[in-house]
Amino acid sequence: MDTLHARALLARAPLAATELQALISAADYEPARALAARSLQAAALSPPARSFLDSPDDSSLEADLEWLSVSGARILLASDPDYPPLLRETSSAPAALYVLGTTAALAAPQLAMIGSSSPTADGRRTAREFAAWFARAGLTVTSGLSAGIDAACHAGALAGGGVTVAVCGTGLDRIHPPEHAQLARRISLRGALVSELPPRTEPRRRHFAQRCRIISGLSLGTLVVEAARDSASLITARLAAEQGREVFAIPGSIHSAVSRGCHQLLRDGAKLVEEAADVMTELRISVSKETLTSELHGPATTPELDKEYEMLLDALGFEGATVDVLVARTHLPGESVASMLLILELQGRVAALPGGRYGRIPS
Repeated sequence: MDTLHARALLARAPLAATELQALISAADYEPARALAARSLQAAALSPPARSFLDSPDDSSLEADLEWLSVSGARILLASDPDYPPLLRETSSAPAALYVLGTTAALAAPQLAMIGSSSPTADGRRTAREFAAWFARAGLTVTSGLSAGIDAACHAGALAGGGVTVAVCGTGLDRIHPPEHAQLARRISLRGALVSELPPRTEPRRRHFAQRCRIISGLSLGTLVVEAARDSASLITARLAAEQGREVFAIPGSIHSAVSRGCHQLLRDGAKLVEEAADVMTELRISVSKETLTSELHGPATTPELDKEYEMLLDALGFEGATVDVLVARTHLPGESVASMLLILELQGRVAALPGGRYGRIPS
């Protein structure tokens, strides 16, 4: 068995990080030797893990290896030196991570930014502008690729010229929601997509709750931008506190349902954030004069668009159009148009209108 095959098998096995460490240690840190009978006998494994390793699903492993080859994704085991160091410190660290992008992004100082999937326009704008500022200050912005605040944070970090990490609740070959495919591609080119779930894992509610501990575990702190009282963002914030990480919240209107979760966090001891520099002060990270000046004079300028985005904006005009109309005008695939509109909306170039239409915002 070659090393990649062994790593793929270990990544699929129901192993805790501590079990994997023991198994690898018994094999002198060689994944292929870790699966030899002697190593398996030496390590104390749970019955499900031992059963899986004794009788692996060969067809799934072959499909995994094919996807790894085509996609260029990597498997990071908890025993690897480039496994994220802050995540490794947590008690529930996953035994393996699948990574698309640069693994260096996972070792860089990170701030988790999360919030409502149905934010207010002000919340979306705040998330985007704060993320751009943090990116310019040198922090990697980590979030969950969900609709709403998560997407705004990723887009803001990219607009700020920085690095962003998306922790996914699916296999990395299944982007969810699908309209974030273009955003996910941009993240993988400038940062990393991460999941503990193997390829072909479909979106499930429990998976999105499960990834919360990874988002918080990768990060020095967690900033909640907007959240309702029952938001999954509060799970991430609670886990961050349990992991000994800082928790921050931005207050909002007392009349807004998506501010109540933040207000609850503040009552429970989260640090109140009114401007991005508040987070840096609490994390004891110095900020350059240029970054402070950029906060005083607004967010980074919106990046130039490539040819397809310019074509879409020209087709959109200012009167508004639906996705179907734009597909007919541009001859771009419907999925690409939907994803591009999301990016343009996050950049403040277009706005969603009634009736499923989008309109261009005058610059």
